[in-house]
Amino acid sequence: MAIQQDVNAPEFTRKYLNLADARLGAKPIFCSDQFFGPLERMLNPEPAVFIPGKYDDNGKWMDGWETRRKRSVGEDWSIIQLARPCTIVGFDVDTSHFTGNYAPAVSIKACYTNDPMSAENEWVELLSPQNLSPNNHHYFEISSTVKVNHLKVTIFPDGGIARLRVYGTAEIDWSKVSPGEEIDFAAAENGARIVAVNNQHFGLASNLLMPGRGQNMGDGWETRRRREPGNDWCVIQLAQSAIIDRIEVDTCHFKGNYPDRFSLQANFVQVGTDTSLITQCMFWPTLVEEQKLEMHKQHYYATEILPLGKVSHVRLNIFPDGGVSRLRLWGKFN
Repeated sequence: MAIQQDVNAPEFTRKYLNLADARLGAKPIFCSDQFFGPLERMLNPEPAVFIPGKYDDNGKWMDGWETRRKRSVGEDWSIIQLARPCTIVGFDVDTSHFTGNYAPAVSIKACYTNDPMSAENEWVELLSPQNLSPNNHHYFEISSTVKVNHLKVTIFPDGGIARLRVYGTAEIDWSKVSPGEEIDFAAAENGARIVAVNNQHFGLASNLLMPGRGQNMGDGWETRRRREPGNDWCVIQLAQSAIIDRIEVDTCHFKGNYPDRFSLQANFVQVGTDTSLITQCMFWPTLVEEQKLEMHKQHYYATEILPLGKVSHVRLNIFPDGGVSRLRLWGKFN
């Protein structure tokens, strides 16, 4: 299933990685109750679905985490492990398809720990109790510099949440990476992120940075059909400044809609906002000149890479439009 962007979603959902994505390693740890729907469903990256007439032994099958009706004082809660230690910039608490059974309110606390069930943990409140509505996305932008790896999600008093998406930046301990080790500096799991993109009508640019090969045509960056001069592009902040010595451009599953060509520009950016880079990136030097692409294929480049030295950002240009599944930018850590 294609993982599409909600058209009303705020900018942070387009720029930052969902650290509650099970594909990256996020996983459920504990919940007070999951009678109608297991906690793990809340971490599914695909949009929630509703299947009329589908029931299981406990009642109506729902695509999310759902607790039984509470008949006592209190609230339900869960603990999840994020895919990577991170700093968080926002949440999407999604109650899609939960109408008479949604959770009326939610709060989220966080901590950094190796034992999330320990009574000694100090949980920091990132989201105070907030009202929820049925069958809706609820976006909460937060400002936090706290490094965390677990969340405690509390619902008041009971009910269901279809999906929880936790947007932020992965915090990698580079002191534990061996000098000379080859790293994919365009991998979201290493901390790379999308800075800007001119179009992502059919597929999110952030898919370029995901692990593994694309599962289908929806699991990649795909733009609309261009009907005017120019080309499509996206800007990526690398996980760490690096000298790039090997590149992969994968058009997996893109057959009648792959780009005719691509090129890469790059630069070492010391200061500047994401907005300012949109203008600057047009003038960045070339890292890889225009190269022809083929459908449904992994393309590798090494000798084609021009010697720019250490770079922190790249601009991927596709000509004139189309879809790319993954972009890999390998280099040596030093």
